[in-house]
Amino acid sequence: MLNRRQFSTVLAGAAMAAPAQSNPDLASLSLAQAASRLKSKQTTSVELTEACLARIAVYQPKVNAFITVLREQALAQARQADLDIRAGRYRGPLHGVPIALKDNIDTAGIRTTAASAVFDDRVPTEDAEVARRLKAAGAVLLGKLNLHEFAFGGTSATSYFGPVRNPWNLARNSGGSSGGSAAAISADLCFGALGTDTGGSIRTPASFCSIVGFKPTYGLVSIRGIVPLVVSRDHCGPMTKTVEDAAILLNALAGYDRLDIASQPHATEDYLAALSQPVKQLRIGIPRAPYFDLIDDDVAKAMEAAIAAIGGMTASIKDVILPSARGTGGGGGEVFAYHEEFFNRSSGLYQLPTRRSLQGGKEAKAAEYIRGSWKLQLLRRTIDDAFSNQSVDLMLLPTRRRTPRTVDAAIKRETTDKPRNPELENPGDFNAFGIPALSLPCGFTGGGLPIGLMIVGPNFSEGRVLALGNAYEQATEWHKRRPPLRPDTPVPALAKTDED
Repeated sequence: MLNRRQFSTVLAGAAMAAPAQSNPDLASLSLAQAASRLKSKQTTSVELTEACLARIAVYQPKVNAFITVLREQALAQARQADLDIRAGRYRGPLHGVPIALKDNIDTAGIRTTAASAVFDDRVPTEDAEVARRLKAAGAVLLGKLNLHEFAFGGTSATSYFGPVRNPWNLARNSGGSSGGSAAAISADLCFGALGTDTGGSIRTPASFCSIVGFKPTYGLVSIRGIVPLVVSRDHCGPMTKTVEDAAILLNALAGYDRLDIASQPHATEDYLAALSQPVKQLRIGIPRAPYFDLIDDDVAKAMEAAIAAIGGMTASIKDVILPSARGTGGGGGEVFAYHEEFFNRSSGLYQLPTRRSLQGGKEAKAAEYIRGSWKLQLLRRTIDDAFSNQSVDLMLLPTRRRTPRTVDAAIKRETTDKPRNPELENPGDFNAFGIPALSLPCGFTGGGLPIGLMIVGPNFSEGRVLALGNAYEQATEWHKRRPPLRPDTPVPALAKTDED
């Protein structure tokens, strides 16, 4: 007899049956290329949607990137987009382009689970603000993407719907918590996706899956209607194939939301236009300690090559330091504030690693949280000084110092009670700082695993960060490589655990 989760998987598989005719090669286009073809009427939204659905039918069983695939709804949206475009009602570069959302982002009338049995049957009545903005821009919603349960981890191996696998090596984890978003883009299952980032959850999977992931300034993109992890550190941002694609998505996402307690007012910018600004005058800093400590040899080599390349296109490079983010709170108490009702009622529905972490949050002290909050506010108020006082405009560092562990190793570690979380190394500080941080491909290990470069800047320097990322991307070939994923690629069996 099938249990509920297995039954849901069977239904999802039936819904993902490939369209009768499609051109899956269209799915390899970047978002910008797809948008250009739609605008010039070289292709249709239906053709793009069918191309993605065809690949989902083949590769979803391998990478497990989706929780819900909205086949009929997506095709209906695509048909309407084609009618609108032919009638001259073109809304912009997202109109008719198939995208997907991390499944902690609310979608009205569509199940939003946060990859947990706790929310297995949860159907929101309202869209998250970011979902509303994408809908207004005319994007086609393909479905909802798998993640680390409640975004509470860095591997996406802990999920009620099973682990997400890395398209570059199915034995490896995809990073987290936005692992489904990264895997879907890397495997050409959609043209863009949204992720959330509390301690690196956009940038770690971007690095591990060789895509672009952008965490903007805290409060630039609304987090209202997103299942929270740590509100004081939660961000939402684009995950794409190219920096240009990220700029297109950010243009639609950015904007003040007075009903979001995290939102910050900021003048409207055109991030796509910002890509063309010159980078020759930029002064670059390298914060070596602690961000280059205990780094894998292959990652170190890729980073030094990236630094040399960027040094050749900018004004100067020098070593700098960043302030410590230790003691800035955002721990278990703030997480538990959201989960208290669910945890007290249904703690057994949480996956074991999440349940253990939440139990610690239940015991957190309010005074410790408040002291950390004071430090966090002061750090964010003064972080821009680290750039101006050291006469640098942007900084470079590895997105991750190490490459992804196997899915089995991730599950084994997460089901043992170890306090250290290596997934937070490097990315996590920038959630405390609240400043923009972009991860983009900069190389591969000898074993073929991706390596990511992180570019960071002061508050609201998104345009400058994207411009340098775009310049580096155009000067290199890393973003053009595709994972060695084939229809006959075998999926490794999961090792047995005590939970089986």
